[in-house]
Amino acid sequence: MASSSERAFASGRLAASGPLRKVVTGIALFVAVCVVAVIGYVASGWKLDDSIYMVIITIFGVGYGEVQPVQSPALRALTIMVIIAGYGAVIYTVGGFMQMLIDGELNKALGERRMSKDIQRLEKHTIVCGVGRMGTILARQLREAGRPFVVVDVDTQRLQAAEDQGCLVINGDATDEFVLEQAGIRRASVLATVLSDDAKNVFVTITARELNPDITIIARGENPSTEKKLLGCGANRVVLPTAIGATKVVQLIVRPTAETLLEQVTSQSDLNGDLAQIGLEFHDLEVTPDSPLVGKSLSEIEVRSNHGFLIVGIRSADGSTVLNPPSNTMLAAGDAVIVLGHKDEIPQLARKFTARAKPIQYRGATIDTLHG
Repeated sequence: MASSSERAFASGRLAASGPLRKVVTGIALFVAVCVVAVIGYVASGWKLDDSIYMVIITIFGVGYGEVQPVQSPALRALTIMVIIAGYGAVIYTVGGFMQMLIDGELNKALGERRMSKDIQRLEKHTIVCGVGRMGTILARQLREAGRPFVVVDVDTQRLQAAEDQGCLVINGDATDEFVLEQAGIRRASVLATVLSDDAKNVFVTITARELNPDITIIARGENPSTEKKLLGCGANRVVLPTAIGATKVVQLIVRPTAETLLEQVTSQSDLNGDLAQIGLEFHDLEVTPDSPLVGKSLSEIEVRSNHGFLIVGIRSADGSTVLNPPSNTMLAAGDAVIVLGHKDEIPQLARKFTARAKPIQYRGATIDTLHG
């Protein structure tokens, strides 16, 4: 089924083909009238240059006067034909050209209006600031996960590519309050600023936190020294692609088998499908900053003796992973505990993470254990 952007592009292309056809047809008619008229005057004994001159001043109504007296009925009929047909061809051509301009602007305005209405209807969505290499991957994965989101950038080519993929886009500077308001910052649940400029990410974080104190802000940082600044400006989490990439390479060098196993455990692979047949699933349970488990050890969760739940590993906020962690491992905000358990008992396990605290996120869905 075609996306809304594909349908809009198709309709715009069809709308443009009509006026363009009129322009081409009008030019062809104008040339044909001129050729026939010149031939007519030459056949009446006029010179070629005089015939061309007569046709031009007649069609465009310059009014310089006749090159030679037009006295015969045939020449007068030819001149009348040149005036009527020439004017008609010119008007038809100009009309098609104007329609092409108006239709293009109208389609653009209507497309922006439709997109603005779609954005206004969003609730609890994600705002992605920056659609470069990282932002493009982020947008694609959000779309595959079925999560509503809006992309904000100043690069029109990147935005057009994102729009062609079915994304809702806004052309503007994400550091501008008005642009974030357009993106629905007050209704959004998450803002991810993944611009390549650390200073801009800091400004986006400050602006977004002022407009929505409750929003979760995930910021990208190229320089490790920027992490503290981003956290101080209101970011909930800071992602350092360079540090994460280096850590990943080290893990593949030092513990290639363990790292490969953890990737298979947490990815949407055939392993999850096989486990689902016996009622088991792997889940990521995130320890939020306000969770009572912050600063506590794994032994206090008491998962190992509870209905057969098993802790498989821990992924730290810095991207490092540990398989089969010891029971005295301390949990920190941002850690994700990877557990294996029965699908129907996941809410019971989640209550151990959320008791006496605000809800946490697991697999992108909020679990409110205080209300059942």
